[in-house]
Amino acid sequence: MRIAIMGAGSLGTIIGAYLSKNNELVELIDVNQAHVDALNRSGATITGTINETIPVKAITPDQMEGQYNLVLLLTKQLYNTEVLKNLTPHLDTDSIVLSLQNGVPEDSLASILGKKRIVGGSVEFGATWVEPGVSELTTAAESFQANAFQIGELDGTTTDRIQQIKGILDAVGNTTISANLIGTKWAKLLVNVAMSGMSAALGCTYGDVLKDEVAVTSAVMLADETIKVGTASGVEFDELAGFNLNIFNIAADKSNLPQAIGFSKKAFGPQALLKASMLQDLEKKQRTEIDYINGFVASKGKEVNINTPFNDLLVRLVKKAEEGKGLPEFDENLAYFRELLS
Repeated sequence: MRIAIMGAGSLGTIIGAYLSKNNELVELIDVNQAHVDALNRSGATITGTINETIPVKAITPDQMEGQYNLVLLLTKQLYNTEVLKNLTPHLDTDSIVLSLQNGVPEDSLASILGKKRIVGGSVEFGATWVEPGVSELTTAAESFQANAFQIGELDGTTTDRIQQIKGILDAVGNTTISANLIGTKWAKLLVNVAMSGMSAALGCTYGDVLKDEVAVTSAVMLADETIKVGTASGVEFDELAGFNLNIFNIAADKSNLPQAIGFSKKAFGPQALLKASMLQDLEKKQRTEIDYINGFVASKGKEVNINTPFNDLLVRLVKKAEEGKGLPEFDENLAYFRELLS
């Protein structure tokens, strides 16, 4: 099987490296020429909670040739128009595109590439791009190996091809097949909204969010808004890494807020070293996916008449950082969340 990793950033580098151990027909595709050159020259170096260097083949999008049987889509949604334009000529009628993008892009992808080609999934581990050829795994090694991916068909059926993809991805880490893909994607969205959102807005790691009571409480309130908006939109949230996310459905009297905060510290503790990809974008003075993550929840909230004050604030703060080309200040931005909580 010929496999393309479309978007060999922090996650794609690690995924592509482990898949390359078992399949010589894996190509890591990225627009960063220096990164591609380093991967070809020295292999994919994984640091952090695992230390390993694995030989890989990397190319830029203009070097793609022939057809791919399986494409793992890891690019940012805001580049989808260009990415899909480059990718389409290299798909045949039986090609499969597994979306591992943040947010909930499956309907949009299916409208462009055809519903038959699309399967969805979520990445359950975190990573940080360090430098050309090097990616840092920020999730504890045991968690990475035990819960690497959730994947599923759009209609929730368990097909031969989804079983085959599971078998391929198991070479990276344990892969679970979901019969409730939309619930799986919203579950991952909830984590990105809460933890990646706060990491980006405060300019810090997940661990920094978990250690500060205002920050972690705000993260829980972001998750609460996501649960309420998703439920009102007809979503049944799936478990994430074995955890029932309905714990984030905060009661009107906030009586279960302390329990949700304690759960957050336990559940996200193994990813304490993780720095949100949106923050990494801000560090590079690039646009973020905020409109497809916290902005998506805020937009959906308007559709179903659910207020989303924490997501609204977070979107404003991240966009302010984008426009100013500067990094968020932890204490300065935390004050806005403190005021919202009061």
